[in-house]
Amino acid sequence: MKQVALITGVAGGIGYGTAEVFAENDWHVVGVDRQTSDDLPAVHHFIHADISDIDASRRICEEVAAQEGRLDALINNAAIQIAKPLIETTPAEWDAVMAANLRSVYLAVRHAYPLMKVNGGSIINVSSVHARITSANIAAYAASKGALSALTRALAIEMTKDRIRVNAVLPGAIDTPMLRAGLNRGHLEGNDEYELVKALGARHVIGRVGQPREIGEAILFLADSKRSGFITGQELVVDGGATTRLSTE
Repeated sequence: MKQVALITGVAGGIGYGTAEVFAENDWHVVGVDRQTSDDLPAVHHFIHADISDIDASRRICEEVAAQEGRLDALINNAAIQIAKPLIETTPAEWDAVMAANLRSVYLAVRHAYPLMKVNGGSIINVSSVHARITSANIAAYAASKGALSALTRALAIEMTKDRIRVNAVLPGAIDTPMLRAGLNRGHLEGNDEYELVKALGARHVIGRVGQPREIGEAILFLADSKRSGFITGQELVVDGGATTRLSTE
């Protein structure tokens, strides 16, 4: 039987790029998103749900247990970003970011655990380089991702007794709708979206922004116990070298 991967936020850039990579490597892909979509050919089983909702999260895992009967990899990818100064961020906006980016992971792990502990497996949390270094007007997002990295380490310790490895991928600038929506934070020079993306890419050692499938390949590596069976509690930074260069250079 094929290994089963559950990917949240599957209708977005990194989520769907990851689904494509897993499907091409003979995994059975279950995708979850609060957006509806009829154009997800790499997803074998789509579930429309808000993963930050307790009942919805429970229903997702019950449906996977009933239809797939196993879960080998849980990829907590869904997230939202609010690009504004902290003092202008409303309590409702703060709570929305924490619910989508952090609470949802807690719920997913809690509800997926009974199914995953049967055969062991891998949990991969999609964090961000903003968990380590960040910039202005993105404080809520950065805080949620920093907490997610800490949660990854804690879960790795708790889950190892059940042969479940827990790691995080920290993407840098990846060409997704979320990235393009945040280009107006005032940290780049340019007059249109193309110029802004190009300017952002130029700041990387590699000289470009990343593509969603490049994150998907990193996630697949961490999901595959044959490739990464001795890795848990770690953060894999995939950022085109952006965090290696001193800001003073």
